[in-house]
Amino acid sequence: MGREFVNIFDGWAESYDASVSGKDPEYRDVFEGYDSILNEVVNRISGTSIIEFGTGTGNLTALLVEKDLSVIGFEPNEKMREMTAKRFPDKEILDGDLLQFEIGEGKIDTIVSSFVFHHLTDEEKGKALKLYSELLEHNGKIVFADTAFITEEAKLDQIKKERARNFHNVADDLEREYYTTIPILTELFEEAGFQAHFSKMNDYVWIMDATKK
Repeated sequence: MGREFVNIFDGWAESYDASVSGKDPEYRDVFEGYDSILNEVVNRISGTSIIEFGTGTGNLTALLVEKDLSVIGFEPNEKMREMTAKRFPDKEILDGDLLQFEIGEGKIDTIVSSFVFHHLTDEEKGKALKLYSELLEHNGKIVFADTAFITEEAKLDQIKKERARNFHNVADDLEREYYTTIPILTELFEEAGFQAHFSKMNDYVWIMDATKK
């Protein structure tokens, strides 16, 4: 996770779950079908040994735990890390992000995240995917849920739409953080040795389902 955005979540940690549940009108479209999105991530997992990046308040973690999967979670925001650790005291919730993390010995089957990958620039995304390729064996998987757009023009149109609705926080997020396009993501996954498929879940979010070749 891009550490430059970590402090944003200090003020959002307590209200994050209200936002994803649709109680914040400004973010309602972003998180439309939130539960289905998380379940879709879990449904696409291969194997039982999982890394989760950006555990946040632990919503995806909870589904992984329900499936009795072996989970190592990384979260760079201290407040959110503490919240998840309290929910799951027997799980490893470590200080780490998409690029800076440490794991012990052992096989990793799938790497997952939800609403996290956009914190990296496109260059950093490429570096991260190549790092994950080294961790995963043949047919290992990456399953990410995150906001992306078909084209840069589509992204700009969405920003205009949110400004017109006076949803300036969402528009500011789209302009400030590193939301990218499906063609760029496709190229980055391929360069890192993955075959990726993308499934649109709402006006913002796509499931990125990639298998190491």
